[in-house]
Amino acid sequence: MSKSERLFLRAKKVIPSGINSPVRYYEPYPFFVRKADGSMIWDEDGNRFIDYCNGYGALLLGHRRKEILSNVISQLRKGTLYCAPTQIEVELSELVSKNFPSMQKTRIVNTGSEATMTAIRLARGFTKKKKIIKFEGCYHGAHDYVLVKAGSGAANIGLSVSEGSLEEASRNTLVVQYNNSQELDSVLQREKDVAAVIVEPVLANMGLILPEKNFLNEMRKIASQHDVLLIFDEVVTGFRMSTGGAQKYFSINPDITTLGKALGNGFVVAAVGGRNEIMDMLSPGGRVYQASTYAGNPVSVAAAIASVKTMNKLKSRLYPRLERACAKLVSAIRDISSDMKIHHQINFISSMFQIFFTDKPVVDYSSAKAADTVKFNKLFQELLRNGIFVAPSQFETVFLSYAHSDDNIRKTVAAYEKALKMVKQ
Repeated sequence: MSKSERLFLRAKKVIPSGINSPVRYYEPYPFFVRKADGSMIWDEDGNRFIDYCNGYGALLLGHRRKEILSNVISQLRKGTLYCAPTQIEVELSELVSKNFPSMQKTRIVNTGSEATMTAIRLARGFTKKKKIIKFEGCYHGAHDYVLVKAGSGAANIGLSVSEGSLEEASRNTLVVQYNNSQELDSVLQREKDVAAVIVEPVLANMGLILPEKNFLNEMRKIASQHDVLLIFDEVVTGFRMSTGGAQKYFSINPDITTLGKALGNGFVVAAVGGRNEIMDMLSPGGRVYQASTYAGNPVSVAAAIASVKTMNKLKSRLYPRLERACAKLVSAIRDISSDMKIHHQINFISSMFQIFFTDKPVVDYSSAKAADTVKFNKLFQELLRNGIFVAPSQFETVFLSYAHSDDNIRKTVAAYEKALKMVKQ
């Protein structure tokens, strides 16, 4: 019996289902991690994998980036939690505003879920309206108002609304089809009590689904026409697609933005920000309540400052290199799949991609769900056997990091070729 299997059996006795987040589970049991460095991750049995899960997109700079560790160690010597304001919180918010001009003011929080929950509450408080619109398959965390036809782990296990959620919460969440601006406009013409539209500008929790041409521009226009706030959930895309996230990449200005993941490059930190008049609604100055003991935690803030500064310093090399590596990997996998006559679609952008085993374009929730997940699961297991770790679900995304080398890419192509041969059988 492997160490990971023994640990999983122990974990099941004290942790529900043996794991602390549903997306980490796969049959027969997940490997347990011992350490990670750069582009690599090792399990408790000594197996080494090239890591393309990358903290579900958080580790843009790779594991154990030296600038981040150095800043964190320096902060640890000064203290771990003060529950009082610090200079570095101000510095981080200034850095965020500099990179995301739409975020005129920013409140630092802990997780993406906390950020989106606050963003929605802000939108309701500012507009004095109750309902929100989300898109089918978009994942905005695990709180009641957005766990309706959500992506990520909820999609993988077939939950559209979690048991335990309040029906009255889901009744105030309207769901429309991604990449369908006409449906969005139609719903807003009918519903007059909508506070905000929340969207992942690029869906990274339903596999990877890209916005069709002009979709985001039309969404911005429609939201403004109906006097509805537009919330960009950039927990995944923020800093990953550019130093200004997807909004800079596509030249769209949302009213509210949420950040997470790459903001801290592996440390627990997130942010919600937007226009001054909206953000000023937050307590204590305003009447929209939000609070957290660990908000602005100095260790996480130190990590985020180092992360953002490093991305800004490297940006002329960072993003072109990631895009080239991603395009090279996608091109090779596409050619291999085509040569093997395997029906497939590969969606990719910037440093993210995903393969779907289907002969139809994947442009929304229903087309993603139509892909052959049995084949994907086989691909995942075979990649793992060949030293490649991607997220264990069709409805997640493959993420590259700055730490991935040319040699990593070559080995990954070879592993995909071996895995796809098994998928074809």
